[in-house]
Amino acid sequence: MDLNIVWFLLIGALISGYAVLDGFDLGIGALHLFTKTDEERRVMLNSIGPVWDGNEVWLVTSGGALFAAFPEAYATVFSGFYTAFMLLLFALIFRAVAIEFRSKEPMKWWRRMWDVAFSAASIFIALLMGVALGNIAFGIPLAPTKEFTGNFFTLLNPFSILVGITTVALFMMHGAIYGVMKTEGAMHEKIRGWVNNTIIFFVVTYVTTTMATLIYLPHMADHFKANPYLFIVAIMNMLAIANIPREIFHRRDFNAFLSSSASILLLLILFAIGIFPNMVISNPNAANSLTIYNAASSQKTLMIMLIVAIIGLPFVMGYTASIHWIFRGKVKLNKTSY
Repeated sequence: MDLNIVWFLLIGALISGYAVLDGFDLGIGALHLFTKTDEERRVMLNSIGPVWDGNEVWLVTSGGALFAAFPEAYATVFSGFYTAFMLLLFALIFRAVAIEFRSKEPMKWWRRMWDVAFSAASIFIALLMGVALGNIAFGIPLAPTKEFTGNFFTLLNPFSILVGITTVALFMMHGAIYGVMKTEGAMHEKIRGWVNNTIIFFVVTYVTTTMATLIYLPHMADHFKANPYLFIVAIMNMLAIANIPREIFHRRDFNAFLSSSASILLLLILFAIGIFPNMVISNPNAANSLTIYNAASSQKTLMIMLIVAIIGLPFVMGYTASIHWIFRGKVKLNKTSY
C-alpha cells in the first residue's frame, strides 16, 4: 500500500468521523422545530451543547489533510465549489450563533427566531454536504488544466440534490437516536416516537438514491463487479440499518446509536470504493479527473505529513472521547444551560 492510498484512507476516516459526530448535531437541529415548548427545545440544544463545537474539529482536520496531501484536488474543489462553500461556512457560523444567542433573552419572539435559524442552518448544512458528495460521484466539468468550468448551478443537478436529501434523512435518523439516548421522561418517549419515522424517511431516500446510482452512475459499481467480495460492505450496511429499529424496539438505545454510526461509516466506505482512485471525477471528459496520484503532493511531503498525522490524530481522538465521556448521561437543565 503506497502513501497515496494511505492518505486517501486517512482523509476518508476523518470525513467519516465528522459525519458520525456532527451528524447527530445536525440531526438534532433538523428535528428541533418538532418540539413544542421552550423547555423541550432547551433539552434538545443541551443534548449537543457540550460537544457540537468539538465535533467540528474533524471537519477542519479533514480540510487541512486534503490541502496537505492532495493540493490539486483541494484547489479545484474549493475554487469550483466556492459559492457553495461560502454558503456552508455562513450556515456553520449562523448555527453556532443561534445556539449561543438563543437563550440570552427571555422574549418569545427572540427564542423563536433563533430556533428557526438553528434548525434551518442544520438542514442546510446537511443538504450542502450531501450535494457536494453527489457531485463528486456524478462528476463535474473539468478542463485539461484541472480547473472547474461550470458554475454554482452546475452543481444543482437532480442526482446531487437527491444525495443531499438522503444525507438530511440520514442525519435526522442519527440525531433522533442520539436524542433518545440523552433524554428522559416525556421528552424521551416523544423522541422515541420520531425514530421510526426518520428511519422510514431515510430508507425511502436511500433506496431511491441507490437505484439512481446504479442506473445513471454505473462506474460506481465497477469495483464491486471486479471484486465481488467487496459486496460484503453493502450487506453489512443493510444489516446495520435493519438492526436500528430492532434495538430501538428492545430499548437498547446505545446499541441503536452504534448501528446508526456504523451505517454512516459503511455508506462512506461504499462511496469511497465507488470513486477510487479518483478524488474528483470529471464529467463528461473522464480523462481530466483528479486522482490520488495526479492530484497528490510529493512522496516526501506525504511522508512528513503522515508522521504529523500519527502524532496529532491521537490528540483529536482523545479529546473527542474524553469530552463525550465527561458529558455522558441524560440532559439535566440548570441555570447555566442554554
